[in-house]
Amino acid sequence: MKKRPGARAATAPAASKVTIRRLPTGVRGLDEILGGGLPEYSFNIIAGSPGCGKTTLAHQFVFANATRQRPALYFTVLGEPAIKMLRYQQQYSFFDLSKLNDSIRFINLSDVVMEHDLNAVLEEITKVVGATNPSVVVVDSFRTVLRKKPNDVGSEMELQSFTQRLAMLLTSYQATTFLLGEYTESEMRDNPVFTVADGLIWLSQVAERNSVVRKLQVLKLRGQASVPGLHTIRIGDYGLQAFSRTLGLVGTGAKPHRQRRLSMGAPELDKLLGGGVLEGDSVLVAGPSGTGKSALATQFISAGLKLGEPGIMVIFEERPAKYISRAAGLGLDLRTAQKSGKLEVLYLRPLDLSVDETMQEILDAVKRNGARRLVIDSLVGFEMALAPGFRSDFRESLYRMIAALTGAGVTILSTVEIEDSFTAFPFSHYAISFLTDDIIRLRYVEIDGQLRKVLVVVKMRGGNHSKDIREYVIGREGVLLISPHRTDYTRLTSGLPERVGDRKEASPEPKAVK
Repeated sequence: MKKRPGARAATAPAASKVTIRRLPTGVRGLDEILGGGLPEYSFNIIAGSPGCGKTTLAHQFVFANATRQRPALYFTVLGEPAIKMLRYQQQYSFFDLSKLNDSIRFINLSDVVMEHDLNAVLEEITKVVGATNPSVVVVDSFRTVLRKKPNDVGSEMELQSFTQRLAMLLTSYQATTFLLGEYTESEMRDNPVFTVADGLIWLSQVAERNSVVRKLQVLKLRGQASVPGLHTIRIGDYGLQAFSRTLGLVGTGAKPHRQRRLSMGAPELDKLLGGGVLEGDSVLVAGPSGTGKSALATQFISAGLKLGEPGIMVIFEERPAKYISRAAGLGLDLRTAQKSGKLEVLYLRPLDLSVDETMQEILDAVKRNGARRLVIDSLVGFEMALAPGFRSDFRESLYRMIAALTGAGVTILSTVEIEDSFTAFPFSHYAISFLTDDIIRLRYVEIDGQLRKVLVVVKMRGGNHSKDIREYVIGREGVLLISPHRTDYTRLTSGLPERVGDRKEASPEPKAVK
């Protein structure tokens, strides 16, 4: 039969894709990095230097997935004995004593490895796997098994053959496998083990000055897209936790078309802002030490608390008790809100943080109390709390953090300390003004032999604002702007103003308005 001109040939229906189930790793944050979890029945390697968390990661996966019907086998080889390993692992919150022996079984291969060749090792693993029908198999340390074979002619092919046969065996039993080993980065290029693996997770720890930073990288993962790059990890009472470098950027919502105006807690300042800051904005309050940045930040949070809006204060330079006591001196009661859970004060100052860890702490707090207002006091203290390696890309990290938090509908007020030179008018030494929606600049000026304070709204996206430079004082009610609105001076932004009107007697206590 002749085909008509222009007619298309019939095509066979596309074959349906094989569905690969993704298993939870039991490690908070790692499933997101892997793209939804670890592929079931995959053959994986967890590699890295000693002390970076390989064994802990494997145990978390085992405890998260092992059942009595489909147990986990944990083979140990010339490392620490199982009883010693478990003594330390049971200190973590993921450890479940009831799963031992029935759901999780430990087998020591030390004698087989020491006395026999690789074929005997494979036979022993085959025998145990065949009798158990496991869902998860871990060999710790697999590097020790391979060291059994001397590095002679043909040894590379024999090692690759052993690894491939082991992978085929465990895959045929539908087991998800982990081989743990201490490798260096240079070995990845030549070692045949890495070509067989479906997934390769690399852990590392680096000493940076006096700080130690642990990181994780998914170098290889067949069948699904993982988040590329280096991700911070930390080991705590919970075990290992991972912090994706894209944390908070996925699934963030856009700002609402109609944004409410939020009070700063100082009515005269709200007027300068055209009625207050827009909900969901990022506000930067910049100024030298002593100009009232923290006082203004506290007023901002307090204004929300008075309306029943939960808030979060992230502080780096003062302990919470002292910070709350200082607020009480301004007539602002934060202690009651803190006790009721309406206010959370996060004190972060370990000197080896990553921005992603800080962001996770904040996002967790936002989820706990539904905060709509957030204060970060201050960015300088924040930078000092970071490990040295994270300070070099601090600006890029702030961009991600601000995008994540404002995307969650939170209004952020950050303070930053800058040095007044009396010859310039900088907004921040981080060059981050483009990241913020609104900027309020505080500074000192010399007037009539006195060091006074002035503020000005420099920038406000999405709305008009006053261009007036206003003098203010810090009193028992916080930051109070001084009346009248206009001054008799020009060049106030230089710090050395010039009088344009007749000289008047300075009042010892200028009249302030709220």
